[in-house]
Amino acid sequence: MSGPEKPKVLDEEWSDERVKSFLFLSPYDARVNPDFHVLIKAYQAMRAEDFERFVGFFAEAGRDLNAVSEDGQTILDHVSEHRRSVDYVKTLQAAGAVTAAEAGK
Repeated sequence: MSGPEKPKVLDEEWSDERVKSFLFLSPYDARVNPDFHVLIKAYQAMRAEDFERFVGFFAEAGRDLNAVSEDGQTILDHVSEHRRSVDYVKTLQAAGAVTAAEAGK
C-alpha cells in the first residue's frame, strides 16, 4: 500500500489556542527577528481567515507588526510579492502594517 494512512485534511477549523500557539514560536537563529519569524510562519501555515485572527492576537500581545527580516523586509513586503495573497495583504494593512519603505527602514 502506498500513500499516507490518513487522508489530507482541507479547510480544517483552527481553534483560538492553535492560532495563538504561533505566538510562542522561536527562531533557531538569534539574528532573526522573533516578531518577523512568527508572522512569516503564521502566513505560511494559515488560511487567510485564521491569519486575520492571528494578527489580532499578535497585536494584542504588543508584538511588532512592522518587524523586519534579515533582508530588511517587513511582513507586508514579503506577502505583497505573492499573487494569491490579497486577503493577507488587506488583513495586514487594516492592522497597521507598512512596507519597509513606508516605515523608513
